[in-house]
Amino acid sequence: MTVYASFLSKTEKLPYVKVAIRKLDTLKVMIQIVWEIKALDKKKFITISEKLNETGKMLGGWHNNLAKENSPTK
Repeated sequence: MTVYASFLSKTEKLPYVKVAIRKLDTLKVMIQIVWEIKALDKKKFITISEKLNETGKMLGGWHNNLAKENSPTK
């Protein structure tokens, strides 16, 4: 999704970024479940979670920036 969004105009990117955020959130939940059923040790869970959280921050920033740029009040 983010690869597609990077080639689109600013007005077309927002839906793709939203889908990427939803997919990332789904992945976070799945990783949490895998850890809770003890299929993933704590150290690996922490490492993966940190990377996913950082990715979420970047996507959130991208989303907020696009939302501001595409707002009708601008």
